[in-house]
Amino acid sequence: MENGAVYSPTTEEDPGPARGPRSGLAAYFFMGRLPLLRRVLKGLQLLLSLLAFICEEVVSQCTLCGGLYFFEFVSCSAFLLSLLILIVYCTPFYERVDTTKVKSSDFYITLGTGCVFLLASIIFVSTHDRTSAEIAAIVFGFIASFMFLLDFITMLYEKRQESQLRKPENTTRAEALTEPLNA
Repeated sequence: MENGAVYSPTTEEDPGPARGPRSGLAAYFFMGRLPLLRRVLKGLQLLLSLLAFICEEVVSQCTLCGGLYFFEFVSCSAFLLSLLILIVYCTPFYERVDTTKVKSSDFYITLGTGCVFLLASIIFVSTHDRTSAEIAAIVFGFIASFMFLLDFITMLYEKRQESQLRKPENTTRAEALTEPLNA
């Protein structure tokens, strides 16, 4: 018996590298866990906080640098936190952790980041030197902070909708409570 006859029915050819729309790293990313509005908001948060950080980094001189440094820290942190949350939502890591903890973390991180980003933008407005890079950074900072806060409001609305769906309706009659127990 030849070796080819023995092994041919049970072995398969190497299919080679996977081809198609979901191969490689793209197979690990799944954007469907977030509704469309939240995906757009998360993408805008990421983009706008990055643009605010880049515009702030272009600033070469400052007279009152405290606001600039605080804005730098907050814009970079906002970018990294929004990237982290987006990675958690879009990768298989989301299925390995408790989804309620991910949503709760996203809720509080988004609120905190939006408020601190708004505060940093206000402080930077009061201390900037009116250069075009600073003005662009401030504009991107305000828009990014509003995107974070809008995302928080969206999550708050979704939480209220879920709690109203889970809340059982009160079907007991008031007169049944006044009747004697031994009747």
